[in-house]
Amino acid sequence: MAKTPTLSPDSLAQRAPVRIEIDDDATPLVRLLGRTLRDAVRIGHVPDVLDRGTGTVVVRSHNTPQVATVILRDGAVTVTGGVSAPADATLVVDLEARFAPTQDPDGDAELADGTLRALRPPLPSWREAAKRFWEMTRGIRGIPDVLVAVAQGPDGPQEARFGSGPTTYRMVGTPDTLAGVFTGADYLLTSLDADLRVQGTLSQVSVMTAASWKVRFDV
Repeated sequence: MAKTPTLSPDSLAQRAPVRIEIDDDATPLVRLLGRTLRDAVRIGHVPDVLDRGTGTVVVRSHNTPQVATVILRDGAVTVTGGVSAPADATLVVDLEARFAPTQDPDGDAELADGTLRALRPPLPSWREAAKRFWEMTRGIRGIPDVLVAVAQGPDGPQEARFGSGPTTYRMVGTPDTLAGVFTGADYLLTSLDADLRVQGTLSQVSVMTAASWKVRFDV
């Protein structure tokens, strides 16, 4: 995959923010695409094709019937469910692996590559991701009073705590795993099958799963 260009603050300041729009009654895939693209815009990860390009990209799940259309036009990106327009490019991706392509794109290679790069923005540090996750989800009914995140890295475990009170939920994993879950890039339940470990009651697991869906799908 081509190296993502570095955007200077000056170049970002000269550009109007890319508008990301989705269906009013959006499917989970449309919400996932919209949230990911908004995150890319928020952190300044904006390939030229995203704010200057024009075209239609169909995004398909590699193992489910889910499909959506990304339309780029006039500095705006519109995401709709299904195949809503003739495709200039088609991406087939693994939705549980941060939009990793499972086959070569079809159609306009530049448009496909730029859209794929926009859908795979770099993750923040696990601490930053945990902090934003807590800010976004702490108001959910039943969420534990305290979130403890423990990153298992080469220098040993590092811990971050958010909130205060009698109930605590603990999440342990590699820095990349924690950042993936806390940003919504990864499914919480899928990560449990990998190296994520949690400590809490069954009801807390249920609430934290809902919290992870909130950040993943921006609901």
